[in-house]
Parts: sequence; C-alpha cells; structure tokens
Amino acid sequence: MKSEYSKEKKYLEAKKKIKEIKGFYAHALVNVLSIIIIVFVNLKFSPSFHWFWFAVIGIVIVTFIHWMLVSGKNLVGLGKDWEEKKIKEYLDKNE
Repeated sequence: MKSEYSKEKKYLEAKKKIKEIKGFYAHALVNVLSIIIIVFVNLKFSPSFHWFWFAVIGIVIVTFIHWMLVSGKNLVGLGKDWEEKKIKEYLDKNE
C-alpha cells in the first residue's frame, strides 16, 4: 500500500516538474522572439541610439531567474534536499 502511494506521489511530482520545465521553454521562446522584435524596432526607427540593450539585459535577467527557479537550484545545490544532504554529510563526517 505504501509503495503504491510512494509511486503515485513520485509520478505527480515528476508531472509537476515537467509542467514547470515546459513553462520555462515557452517563456524562453517568447523572450527570444521579443528580443528579435525589440532589436528590429530599435534599429529600424532610431538607429543612432541603441536602447535595445536595456531591454535585452532585463529580459535575460528575468529568464535567468526563471531558470534558477525551475532547475538551476538543483544544479547549483540549493534544491529541496539541500538541508538533508548537509545533515547527512555532517553526520557521516562526525562518525
């Protein structure tokens, strides 16, 4: 009984994670298209001043933050299991 519950819980967590990753990909695609449009508009209508850099930097920062929230924390080592890993390392070190 407990095994079935555990499998179902893991399945739902995986499904949620996949939905978050798909959302990030959609966000990244929209951001790339937005950057292309912003650069085109800037170079077409005011080529003497390149203001598009401000928008591009902002979009890249927001995309990076979204990536960190979706999967970057786990790659950097700040995921949900961080505290448990540190406790286990400490206990193993002191044995």
